Amino acid sequence: MNKTISTCLIVCFSTCLSFSQSNISSSEDFKTVSIDSCLSWMRQNTFIGKDLDIFHSIGLQTLKRSRNESDIKTIAEVHEELANWHGYNGTFSPDSVVHHTEKALDYYLKGDDKIKIADTYRTLSIDYMNVQALDKAQDVLFKSIAIYEELKSQEGLGNAYRSLGVLYRVTEDFEKSIAYTLKAIPILEKTENYAATAIAQFSLILGYGELGDYEKAYKATDYCLELVKTKVPEEVFIPVRAHSYRGDIYLKVKDYTNALKDYIKAWELCKVNIGEERCATYRTEIGQVYLHLTDYNEALNHLSAGVKAYETKGQDGIIKPYEDLSATYAKLGDFENAMRYKDKATMNSTKILEDKVANLETEAVIKYETGKKDEALASQALLLEQKSKTQNLIIAITVLLGLLLLSLLYFFNKNKKATRIIQAKNAENELLLKEIHHRVKNNLEMVKSLISLQSAQMEDSASRDAMIASQNRVQSMGIIHQKLYQGTNLGSIEMKDYFLNLSEGILDTFDADDKVKIECAMNNLDLDVDTAVPIGLIVNELLTNALKYAFPDDKKGLISISLEKTQDNHLKLKVSDNGIGKIDGLVPKGTGFGTQLVSLLTQQLNGKMIELNKNGTFLEFDFLIGAAA
Repeated sequence: MNKTISTCLIVCFSTCLSFSQSNISSSEDFKTVSIDSCLSWMRQNTFIGKDLDIFHSIGLQTLKRSRNESDIKTIAEVHEELANWHGYNGTFSPDSVVHHTEKALDYYLKGDDKIKIADTYRTLSIDYMNVQALDKAQDVLFKSIAIYEELKSQEGLGNAYRSLGVLYRVTEDFEKSIAYTLKAIPILEKTENYAATAIAQFSLILGYGELGDYEKAYKATDYCLELVKTKVPEEVFIPVRAHSYRGDIYLKVKDYTNALKDYIKAWELCKVNIGEERCATYRTEIGQVYLHLTDYNEALNHLSAGVKAYETKGQDGIIKPYEDLSATYAKLGDFENAMRYKDKATMNSTKILEDKVANLETEAVIKYETGKKDEALASQALLLEQKSKTQNLIIAITVLLGLLLLSLLYFFNKNKKATRIIQAKNAENELLLKEIHHRVKNNLEMVKSLISLQSAQMEDSASRDAMIASQNRVQSMGIIHQKLYQGTNLGSIEMKDYFLNLSEGILDTFDADDKVKIECAMNNLDLDVDTAVPIGLIVNELLTNALKYAFPDDKKGLISISLEKTQDNHLKLKVSDNGIGKIDGLVPKGTGFGTQLVSLLTQQLNGKMIELNKNGTFLEFDFLIGAAA
């Protein structure tokens, strides 16, 4: 993420200042301090480093306290600081950054601070870029631009155009990247946002470098370094990236001497500010130059340290450093390690290719769909032609034995090529099916968000509860499609993992993590989609009903779920809780729609339901597989 690091401490009230400077030994010291003071402390310590083990604990503790007080703005700000901390320290996967930024956005959307909403959309776009969710990045970025234009915020538009330049740089559309960056720079300069102006030069350096306009790339680097030196000398990390990017340009034109100077300068500047261990990834660039200079021992020294640093941070999706390290080992005669790192590079290249396919625009998918049938017919025609020719050659075997042997060899090679074509088409079809599940999941997420926004505006509690129930039903189906495109088997769902994900989502909806525990006591079980969807909806209704009615007055409790397949082709689903159960003579609460839905879904699966009320509520379902109505 494009987050700058300030060296100045935030000046707070005297109580906050003395609190932030005190000797904090554990998160226990924060339990009696105000939430505002805890948030102030987080802001001052976000960029100190991952050695501050208590930061994450304090952040989660502050988040829980702000939730208890239903302070929407503070909840959003705590999520924002947790996202900043994860992004800066690299302690968790980039998904942790995305998670907290998405949560921050959810809470900001409940308020009326449009600038903050737009800023968070823009930040989220950068987070999505870091996890290669480029379609989502573009979507939220244009949402931020729409708000900035509505509010006529020049500062916001400048930053949004700069981020759009980064997005097109990531997608390798360098002409658009340069165009939007040049559109952003005058706005950033006019608003005196010199740090962002300097950072914008990165897209020009790389864009001009890729387009072969090296002089403009060098000028952009010089301007960036001069701007930091004269206007924002506290921005210590911008020169690091500027030297690194200019080193890339020198390397492209094979000016290895200057490339090595810039790479070493970037590494040394980084070490001065955050220490050698956290800057070791820059050594892969230095090692790359030594590889070109045929100094293989120095190349191995730097590349090994840099690759190890990437892997330690969990950033193992690299390609070029793996390829360079493989080439270095090969030059040194260590072919076992050379092959190992070559395999890693190949695996990551394949993953990036699959991600690009998953992010195809709708038009490309339609073109693929319309052309798929013609390609299949052409493949079949090729096979028929080969069979016909083979039969004719067999008839003439007694006449032209020598020619036949040559022809058989020829057609054997043709058959191998056709087989490879068919295998490639099968792989494309599998990727397309994953894309379909991905888009269905995204559409369900959009429906869920729309329902959430609508329910937030409702004052009638019964209507709001009905909307939340619908939201959970949509979520239960969305999880299934998410599992399908993330898994290796596109035709079935592993139900235990699905139940656990469904339970987490429902507990989060009712904010019941602290009072209710959901157990899933069952073995792994794969079911087809047609069976998994209705069972998922049934469990969703039962969990929702239990959380709403079984544990009143913040009573703590336990809900158990199990699903097993019997030898006689039946499925046994059991859901129980230790709540208050049903009281004889008392009319059940709610509209009864959930009960009707469970009954209809049970009939659809040709099943029977048994309900017992003793020490809570116990329900058992018996479904006959393959006999759905």
